[in-house]
Amino acid sequence: MRGEPYIVTTDIVRLLGEQASYLLDHKCEGIGRDLLTLPGPDFVTDVVAGTDRSPQVMRSLQSLFDHGRLGGTGYVSILPVDQGIEHSGAASFAPNPIYFDPASIVELAVEGGCNAVATTFGVLGAVSRRYAHRIPLIVKINHNELLTYPASYDQIMFGSVQRAHELGAAGVGATIYFGSAESGRQITEVAAAFEEAHRLGMFTVLWCYLRNPDINLSSESAEDESTQVDNHVAADATGQANHIGVTIEADIIKQKLPEHNGAFVSVPGFGKTHAAVYD
Repeated sequence: MRGEPYIVTTDIVRLLGEQASYLLDHKCEGIGRDLLTLPGPDFVTDVVAGTDRSPQVMRSLQSLFDHGRLGGTGYVSILPVDQGIEHSGAASFAPNPIYFDPASIVELAVEGGCNAVATTFGVLGAVSRRYAHRIPLIVKINHNELLTYPASYDQIMFGSVQRAHELGAAGVGATIYFGSAESGRQITEVAAAFEEAHRLGMFTVLWCYLRNPDINLSSESAEDESTQVDNHVAADATGQANHIGVTIEADIIKQKLPEHNGAFVSVPGFGKTHAAVYD
């Protein structure tokens, strides 16, 4: 364990308390383990090699899986720092002004043993020459911005895939707000960008989020706030967003962990589903 403290099984049971047995002993009966493709050290060889990804993309992905403290495990830890655009520079970095310096962002990922760092064109444009050979770099090619008033939640392109390639990026990342009024355009733009990224030998990462306040209205009483739940984190809806994400050839997906299930059955006319999803 490289000398660091670690959590033993008894600590996990104690921390989980009354939920320990439910969470640790649960066995899924609906989908067998043999139907799952699980992370592992040979993921690129066993899984990616059977796809349409080029040898250059496979090499870029393997560099991601091999880097950092999790290198060789099949798992990845990516430091995403695009908050200066998504949430404003002041809100994100004023508490720790050192991170106004682009080099500090990448250095944090290097020192933390991350597999990669995902950040903006501006950050990579400033420091990629110093770090492209030290850690896999991912360029976030689209962002929301907070200078529109009233606030407008959209993801717009901030640069080209070609420029990301020139900066030495191993991969590109993008966000789609599935369910939003602008999602159709975003899907089209990101699909085209991912196709170009693969052509240039880079892997692709999708921030795969739902964004539509109307899906939070319960079928029982749309006016009663006590019946409203956040369906942006419902397993059935986020699962379908993931399905669309891999359809446009995202190699890695960032998704919020589900907190409940049943968005499609709680909101009239929203999507399609099957009872087996909820067994």
